[in-house]
Amino acid sequence: MKKDKRVINFRDYGSRTIKSEHDLRRVSDIAKHSPVSKKYGQLLFRLSSAFGKQMIIEFGTSLGISTMYLAFSRPDSHVYTMEGCQEVSEIARENFREAGLSNIILLTGRFEDLFTEIRTPGIRPGLVFIDGNHRKTPTLDYFNLVAGISGDETVVVLDDIYHSPEMAEAWGIIRNDGRVTATIDIFKMGIVFFRRNITPGSYLVRY
Repeated sequence: MKKDKRVINFRDYGSRTIKSEHDLRRVSDIAKHSPVSKKYGQLLFRLSSAFGKQMIIEFGTSLGISTMYLAFSRPDSHVYTMEGCQEVSEIARENFREAGLSNIILLTGRFEDLFTEIRTPGIRPGLVFIDGNHRKTPTLDYFNLVAGISGDETVVVLDDIYHSPEMAEAWGIIRNDGRVTATIDIFKMGIVFFRRNITPGSYLVRY
């Protein structure tokens, strides 16, 4: 991606480093700090390939880098991705169009409001990537929304689980949730399983 010198009015519902809901930001700065790295993009690609059947949900599109890893891996699945900032969302839409991806459904607004548009009776998400609001309460709220529509085969990936003390606390609560059978902690991300046919436990893996 070429360095983008545009300045946009950035509206963010997350916590990152922003002090207010409105802030002028360079697109190049968003690209530097927000998108997933190649290493973790490749991991998302592999997880999407293994678990992303039928439907993939992403909380937090940003410029769409992680979304494209998910979508390229499973062209047979619909990728529903949500972004809080309209201007960032439009840049992501441009990126998807340039990449020739047609299996991405991009929604813009508050995640809680958009989630009702994603709920499809009888269809359980195969993979969910939560990388939106990096605070304890919203993270737990998003996880509970997802758990409510998940099936035995659904896998949830949470990004930046040690981004802050409250994110680490949220991760601890999720690991001990009664609906969760197993988790894998790779430090940057946490992977959550609901399936009953695996050995339960919390596993720490160097990645």
